[in-house]
Amino acid sequence: MKPRLWQEALVHMALVAAVCFALYPVLWVVSLALSPSGTPSPHALPLPDAVSLDNFRAVVGSRDHAGHWLFAQQLLSSVVVSVATAVTSVAIATPAAYALARFRFVGERAGMRVLLATQMFPGVATAVPLYVILDTLRLLDTRAGLVLVYSTTALPFAVFQLRGAFEAIPKDLEEAAMVDGATRWQAFTKVVLPAARPAIAVTCLFAFMSSWNEFILAATFLSRETAFTLPVALQRYVGEYNASWGKFAAGAVIVSAPVMAIFYAVQRHLVGGLTAGSVKG
Repeated sequence: MKPRLWQEALVHMALVAAVCFALYPVLWVVSLALSPSGTPSPHALPLPDAVSLDNFRAVVGSRDHAGHWLFAQQLLSSVVVSVATAVTSVAIATPAAYALARFRFVGERAGMRVLLATQMFPGVATAVPLYVILDTLRLLDTRAGLVLVYSTTALPFAVFQLRGAFEAIPKDLEEAAMVDGATRWQAFTKVVLPAARPAIAVTCLFAFMSSWNEFILAATFLSRETAFTLPVALQRYVGEYNASWGKFAAGAVIVSAPVMAIFYAVQRHLVGGLTAGSVKG
């Protein structure tokens, strides 16, 4: 039976209310970023009295004491760390997840449980041992050390996500390829990986996002201002006695823009990866 008109109206009203509830904080941030005064509005609808891009210019044009373009170095640091984390974690998780999905060996289930158990601990709980390890390896205050930390924290989720995707791919496809003369490696690279492309794209996206938005570990392991990632760089706009809310909001918009663009670009793979498991027979 088709829903009645009043039922459709209630559903649309509920959806509009949910969208407004979700976008209201974003409206505050954008309003602060575009406000010349940079102070929160006392009104319920936070619309700026005047529109100015001065906060964005101050954030993007920030320089260090030597006159170097600081924002460009911090943006480069965020991009390098996030991309390296996504590539490293997926490169390690892909063969591991394939082995867990296709082969049976001693300790398979126990190892998977231990791997998932590591996800119960927050990153701040491991900050001290990770600090000691990086200091011993002389990777403290380096991008390589931060990539190592982020990759180890993203690896359990990546393995779990890709394992489910590989289990959803029928073994008959690999067996048919090997019957035709392909090796196990050729069946993996030419049959399984293309079929699991949506899940790999989703895993890369989540690994990129987790490292792009992470603050606590980056603020703990990095001390050079030029090596800061963008979330750590935003901290300097909020001090103990004063806060530049306009610049902070402008920086938050700049930090969020690449993630939104990536989401829009890979949304097709995102939907396919989250619904992986349906087989057309």
